[in-house]
Amino acid sequence: MRTPCQAEPIPVCSHFSMLHTLRLFLLGVHFLVAGAINMVIVLIRPFNPDNSRLCGRVYSLPALRFLGLDADLQVDEFRKLNSPCVVVVNHLSNFDLFIMGSVVPRRTVTIGKKSLRWVPIFGQIYWLAGNVLINRSNAAQAKQAMLETTEALQKRDTSIWVFVEGTRNLGKGLLPFKKGAFQMAIAAQVPIVPLCCSNYKRSMRLNRWHSGKLVIRALPPISTAGMTLDDMPELMERCHAQMVTCIDLLDAE
Repeated sequence: MRTPCQAEPIPVCSHFSMLHTLRLFLLGVHFLVAGAINMVIVLIRPFNPDNSRLCGRVYSLPALRFLGLDADLQVDEFRKLNSPCVVVVNHLSNFDLFIMGSVVPRRTVTIGKKSLRWVPIFGQIYWLAGNVLINRSNAAQAKQAMLETTEALQKRDTSIWVFVEGTRNLGKGLLPFKKGAFQMAIAAQVPIVPLCCSNYKRSMRLNRWHSGKLVIRALPPISTAGMTLDDMPELMERCHAQMVTCIDLLDAE
């Protein structure tokens, strides 16, 4: 029988729940602090195409520690890319900002929805970092943005990062690809570089000290030299098949 002076033991599960809450709190604080740092970066050098690489690292490197993920980044050659390309990436969740930011190569910008500009702080950073904002509901504006992006690939020593599924797959497998990335690559005659991230969403448990394992692997570039838009369906199918195979292998590691 427990006396009045004896305290109830704290259940182990409550410690884990506290760890989960603490991690999310630290991630939220980090998001605000990183936002302040990145705002200074983009105000000092607005629209510089290398801003995304710097901002991505500010967001990502501390966040990976807060999340408790064991990250295996197989991207050494990818980071050394010194010529324009279109990077196509699978998109799992909103955590991708913290997961993928550390591997963005030099002079690489991303394509996002125009509505992102109005997200407080982050939207202004995203815009001033030189990323491309597209109004998907306006076909003429979207086409013009694509033409400008193709010109950047050809003439401005700039690469493009595209979440090629067009939306988050929520860890349910690679979705069909959108055409935009492949149209740009063929029009500019630059290679496609597939970048694959393991399904961390399926295995990540923020209530554990070691919350899970993350693997990011860059595949060899796929040349588009000599291709026309007639070759695009085969190119998309080839890239999709390579990424599905790679992601399955990463998940099995």
